[in-house]
This record gives sequence, structure tokens and C-alpha cells, in this order.
Amino acid sequence: MTSHNSLPFCAMLPLLLSIFSSMAAIASGNFYRDFDITWGDGRGKILNNGDLLTLSLDKASGSGFQSKNEYMFGKIDMQLKLVPGNSAGTVTAYYLSSKGSTWDEIDFEFLGNLSGDPYILHTNVFSQGKGNREQQFYLWFDPTADFHTYSILWNPQRIIFSVDGTPIREFKNLESNGVPFPKNQPMRIYSSLWNADDWATRGGLVKTDWTQAPFTASYMNFNADACIWSNGASSCNSNSPSTGNGWLSQELDTTSQERLQWVQKNYMIYNYCTDNKRFPQGLPPECSIS
Repeated sequence: MTSHNSLPFCAMLPLLLSIFSSMAAIASGNFYRDFDITWGDGRGKILNNGDLLTLSLDKASGSGFQSKNEYMFGKIDMQLKLVPGNSAGTVTAYYLSSKGSTWDEIDFEFLGNLSGDPYILHTNVFSQGKGNREQQFYLWFDPTADFHTYSILWNPQRIIFSVDGTPIREFKNLESNGVPFPKNQPMRIYSSLWNADDWATRGGLVKTDWTQAPFTASYMNFNADACIWSNGASSCNSNSPSTGNGWLSQELDTTSQERLQWVQKNYMIYNYCTDNKRFPQGLPPECSIS
């Protein structure tokens, strides 16, 4: 028997669509759900119902946040808009890191500069507490004018740094050649905006102009296709088929390798693998292995 009080389906449709759209919004990245602002005494803010996060820096303090989850491999995307104008002396760091004295870390760091001079994108890979694997790049656009996507692909075979889908660096797993690779320690996502004018711009020659403060960097559209590590186990180790985990075995195809070479030829400004003065006893072993 049909109740006369029940709504016909056509009348319920707008309500159902509203519920489904709300669920979709929850499924995409939300800063309230995915991150904690960890320092800065109010200088880090989550805005627009969790769609936007901003960090600011003034003479008293910078600010930072970290992910609620730990990850053991993943493809991490974040859109950033960097500090505009005279950003000399400031560093915006966005990275994955574990804890402890033999930590692993995968770094993006954006080194500010004087107005009109390009940002430097600094990358590094730490494994078992050892880094010294810096590569630095200029970007082919103004990273302060709009949001751009900065991605880290981390799987058991390789780490790929990408900007707007263009790979800029690959660090392969060369454990068979005695090169440690981050694969045993879960990592959180961290980001911070801080003053580093003792080294960040022209080796510390250019200092932060505090009359320009506060400096602000903005974040949106976070996405993690990743294995979440919780209570000593990975979310990817379930018995269900890992249909959405193609990134776990992803590598650079021919087109991506060509784009990587284009970036490294035209925009790389420092490569530890060519710095013979720094390594007088010989370059690190991964530098001589293709």
C-alpha cells in the first residue's frame, strides 16, 4: 500500500542530487579533514569551507601544517600560489618526511627572490637521514600569479617530482648499487613558510624586507592517491584488488622522459651530480648510473 505522505521521486531528485554533491565534496581534498595547522599562532588559516589554506610569515613568526595521515607510497598533488612581489629571504617548503634520526624525506622548497627575479625550486631526497641530493630549477611561469600543481610520485621503484604534470626530476631505487632508497618509513606531508634570509636568496646576501610583511602562500586542491599507514599496516595491503593503484608501478614513458630532459636542459640551474668540487672523492654512485 502506497503512503500518500511519501514524496514522488521527481520531487526527491533535487534533494538526492544535493546529498550526492555533498558526498563528492567530502571525497575530494578538504583541508579541515586532511591537515592540522601545527604552528604559527593563527598565521595559518583554513578558509572557504576547507577548500583553501593560507600560511603567512611576519617578523615574529612563520607558520606550518601537516597531514593527519601518514603515507607509505603515493601520488601526492597540491596546488600552490607562492608569495608575490619581493619574497627574498623567504622559503616555502612542501615535503614528505618521516621522523627520527634516520628519517626519509622528499622535498620541494621554493626560495624567494627580489621582485622580477625568478623563484628557485629546490628539490632534495633524504634516505636514512642522508640528503645532499639537491637539484634546483627555475620555473617556466610566474608561480606567484596563479595556482600550479606540484606533485610527488613515490613508489617502490622511483620518486618523480612534477610541475603541472611535467616531470622535472626522477630518483630511482638503486639499492642494488648500494644507494639507500626511502621505502620502509611512512611519511607525513608537511608545509611551512619561514624566514631563511641567512641562506635562501643569493647565499644570504639578500635579506628579508619586513616592510613587505606579512608574506602569504596559498594552497588548494590537495589530492592523495596513496597507501595510508595506520596501526602498523598499509591500506594497500588489503585483499581487495588495487584497481586504482596504477601509480604503484608507474614509470616515465617516452614522452615524459623527453619532457624531463627538456626541463633539465633548459631550467635546471644546479645538479649535485655535476658538482665535482663538492665531491672531490668522487660523485655519489647514483650519478653514474642511468
